[in-house]
Amino acid sequence: MKNITILSLFLCLFFTNCGEKEKKAKENSNEIIAVKVGNIESQIIDKTILASGIVGSKSDARLAFKTGGVIDKILVEEGQNIVKGQLLATLNLTEISAQVTQAKEGFAKAERDLNRVKNLYADSVATLEQLQNATTAYNIAKQNTSIAGFNQSYSEIRASLTGKVLKKIMNEGEIVASGMPVFFIAATTAQDWVIKVGLADKDWARLKIGDKATIALDAYPEKEIEGIITDLAENADMMTGTFECEIKIIPQDIKLAAGLLASVEIKPTQNQKQTIIPLNALVESNGKKGFVYVIDANNIAHKKEVRIAYLWGDKVVINKGLEDEKQIVTVGSPYLSEGQKIIIQK
Repeated sequence: MKNITILSLFLCLFFTNCGEKEKKAKENSNEIIAVKVGNIESQIIDKTILASGIVGSKSDARLAFKTGGVIDKILVEEGQNIVKGQLLATLNLTEISAQVTQAKEGFAKAERDLNRVKNLYADSVATLEQLQNATTAYNIAKQNTSIAGFNQSYSEIRASLTGKVLKKIMNEGEIVASGMPVFFIAATTAQDWVIKVGLADKDWARLKIGDKATIALDAYPEKEIEGIITDLAENADMMTGTFECEIKIIPQDIKLAAGLLASVEIKPTQNQKQTIIPLNALVESNGKKGFVYVIDANNIAHKKEVRIAYLWGDKVVINKGLEDEKQIVTVGSPYLSEGQKIIIQK
């Protein structure tokens, strides 16, 4: 009996407290909170894009033999300057020359067989089918001769551009397969040096070919080098999800090499209008998501979710969430709740 009395007393106190809390919450919702508001601005922000990359050549190539075999001669070394058309390496031609001879002999035999069948067909000794078969064999032998001659002519490597041998991958005496790279070469004239950087989609969308950039190389920390955008990728990189941007280095009196580290500051000429609010208008945020209070025509506060682009001084650039709004609560927002009545202070 005593336990029942204590339980009853506890429940009575619990429901009394709940009632008081509900009453207090109701009173707070009816309370008018004084706040200050500010305008939601829309303006173009001249914000530069920062990125990093590596100096490379606009024109480079991995050179290989058309056919496989044993490398006979390597005629250049790493770091050596080369000119377009220069002979760089040759294969041992023993096997390839034998293939050419074999193809030529096969073609000569097919030609003799065709002439013989033509004469027999003219004398009604050979059939039309035999003549057609001999003609087909002749054509196949002729094509085999062309293939063998073509492979023989490509059993050497010649420079496809004027530049420098950056990497010699194989040496004399090694067996190389068809298409396996033997040299990595790159153009190294003053007009050929570029920097390739990966950009986020929002930065890539602000750029166009011809936009200028300022380049800082770790090798020349005191020099400020000019650059210009020459190419913007149309597809994102499958591995990183970024868009490649190619920046041409404006020629200067400095020595450049592939692999130099670079920091780039790009200045877009086409900046989009951005939605801007004061920083103190945010009541809470988590990463790119934030919340603010706006007011309607009846001076009622409403909590809205916004997507944050980035901070800009004492302002916040908003990507989404305030498209149809004009004003936002800047002072007093921590004391507000959804549906709260407000009075605007001047």
